Amino acid sequence: MIPLGLLSPGEKGEILAVRITTKSGSDQCCQEQLKCDCRVEDMGLRVGKCVEMLTNGGGPVLVKVDESRIAVDRGMAMKIMVRR
Repeated sequence: MIPLGLLSPGEKGEILAVRITTKSGSDQCCQEQLKCDCRVEDMGLRVGKCVEMLTNGGGPVLVKVDESRIAVDRGMAMKIMVRR
C-alpha cells in the first residue's frame, strides 16, 4: 500500500483508503475534514476505484478515474492509499 502521489505515469492502482487526519479539540476543524473527505468522494476517488496516473510532476497530479481526468493536489494525493 503506497500513496497515490508515488505512482509513476502510466501505473494503475486501486484505492484502498483515504487517510485524512482530524485534529482533536475543535468541532469546526472536524467539520472541515469531513467536507474534505466528502469532496474527495464527490470527485470519484472512492475506495475500490481503479485509478491510472497520467502526470506526476512537481505540482498537482493528474489521474484518470473511470473516463474522467482529475487533478489532485500533491498533499491530498499523499493521503490517498493505493495498491498497484
